[in-house]
Amino acid sequence: MTMSQIKLQNHPDSDEQPEDEGNYELPPLVILTEQRYEGETCEGQFHGQGVAYFEGGHVYKGMFSKGLMDGFGTFTRAAGLKYEGTAYYNEEKNSWYKGDWVRNNREGCGLRCYPSGNTYSGEWKTNQRHGKGTMRWLNLGQKYVGAWQDGVQHGQGTHVWNLRRKDGSQYSQSNRYTGEFAQGQRHGWGTFYYAGGAIYEGEWKNNKKHGQGKFTLSDGRAFEGHFVDDQIITPNLRAHSAPLGAFPLSHSNSSLLGPDMALNIDCLLDMIPERKRDTERKQVEFVVLRQERELRSICSFYSRLGYAHSPVNTLLLSRLQFWRLLKDCNIHHHGITLTQIDRLIREDVDPAEIHSPFTPVLLRKLISYLVIVAHHIHSKDMVSPKHLLAACFSKLMTDDILPNAKNVKGFLFRQPDVGVVAMNYMKRCWEVFQLFCTATRDEQTMTCHHLLWMFKDFHLLDHKLTTRRLLEIINTESHNPDNLSASVDLEITFLEFFEVLLGCAEVTCEQVSETLKEDHRVFGSNTETRKDSPEVETGISSAQDGSQWDVKTEANEIPEPAEYTDDPEGEIMCRPAENNTKDCKLELKMKTVDEFFNHFFFPASDYYQLVTRNIME
Repeated sequence: MTMSQIKLQNHPDSDEQPEDEGNYELPPLVILTEQRYEGETCEGQFHGQGVAYFEGGHVYKGMFSKGLMDGFGTFTRAAGLKYEGTAYYNEEKNSWYKGDWVRNNREGCGLRCYPSGNTYSGEWKTNQRHGKGTMRWLNLGQKYVGAWQDGVQHGQGTHVWNLRRKDGSQYSQSNRYTGEFAQGQRHGWGTFYYAGGAIYEGEWKNNKKHGQGKFTLSDGRAFEGHFVDDQIITPNLRAHSAPLGAFPLSHSNSSLLGPDMALNIDCLLDMIPERKRDTERKQVEFVVLRQERELRSICSFYSRLGYAHSPVNTLLLSRLQFWRLLKDCNIHHHGITLTQIDRLIREDVDPAEIHSPFTPVLLRKLISYLVIVAHHIHSKDMVSPKHLLAACFSKLMTDDILPNAKNVKGFLFRQPDVGVVAMNYMKRCWEVFQLFCTATRDEQTMTCHHLLWMFKDFHLLDHKLTTRRLLEIINTESHNPDNLSASVDLEITFLEFFEVLLGCAEVTCEQVSETLKEDHRVFGSNTETRKDSPEVETGISSAQDGSQWDVKTEANEIPEPAEYTDDPEGEIMCRPAENNTKDCKLELKMKTVDEFFNHFFFPASDYYQLVTRNIME
């Protein structure tokens, strides 16, 4: 039989959109005329069941159609790698296809798994996603269901973005777009449902809102107008009635925000040509409106840190809690300190209030502060944006705030019960902080260098709490914690001062912790004895062996985030302890805080001030 030449060529595809995994293909395999074929034929061509022996020792056993491998079969390479039903594209077998084939091409219905773990399940044509199908991007938490053409989204479909924090946990809400796509982009008519509750319904062009559209806020207020390049053209904007009342927009300088969210960003608008200021403000306000639900939730969450039980919306956010939000979101990793941020947002306040941890931060101030910070850290990265302030604030929310907020770190609030105890000592620690501040720029500030000298003057440094150990505690949340000398001259806020004290408490009071652990160990032993006696009540449980406890925290470790959660009523709750050991650890840490301030820090401070007064007299 004359055997016609057959080529098996893989046409690579990728799981790009939004990420490209690269191309994976098999080398072409050829059946030469002098090689052997055993099986059914039709009109001189391989057709039906058969076995083909390839040059180099490769073997295919399965179905043929008109001279080509077509249908189910097993292909075994000379090296031993086997393709059975499913074609594998790498030796690790984590890149494969299982489904229909036509003339050696993926065509029909099939499942494709990519090396990243991303998958596509649906229709294929000439080795490309084509027709109806579902794509899942595992690492990005995204999913698309709908029409495909030549490998990309094209036609009607739904794309879902599951929002995730940097620690991997997932928000309960997600962004979702349902509508028309063209060449992999939102294009045509579609509806975008934002995680915060807002909805845009209208025309799209190249992934941007473009054309006639309607924007509905989470509280029901709705605005309709013409959009260009993702921005609304405000002169054509008109408000619709809503359950909570709509505000008129007959004047170009009216605000889209309610009084509790009204922005004070004149310091930024003054840098923009006057004719563009109103449009720039409006675009920032639209970003705020899209994120309104999350911004309110974040403000409420942080305002309750340090309080045992506090119903939602009953407490004002303080500057101390605002600092903690900034550090949780790693804003200080952008080359700016919290003290410098205080100066950026100082407004017209008394110099004594600029760095006070007790200064209240209302919601409207919080949002204004974030807009100012966003411009400072992200404006240099923007390449000629049409609306700079809105672009910077959107980037801050997307890259910094939403992925990190509520993932509480640091020594003060990461464990709710410990934070409640520590807050009892805040006022007096603030007095000590002011004592060691120096007057600069008509304000009181402290540097890490001053902090080191304070510990030396208080005689708190010893073989356990050495200068190096203290520097490690100071650098716990820095961008480069191994570079201990870099932070010596940096200014610090009271939050950072207070958290250093709490970090030192765990080192200074190690002996106290050991004594407390011994007490628990004895209690646990006695309880076990009682359990063996017939009089003991079965409801009594023993403590875990004290040898399993370790309350020491390495100073160069980043503290584990707190196990906070929001309950339906809006209160911050600590997740229940998994066992008695965890409860005992928490109790030891709270007693360590009490011991450090009452028996070490405050007595040392009192003695230092007494000696200082005597010297002055």
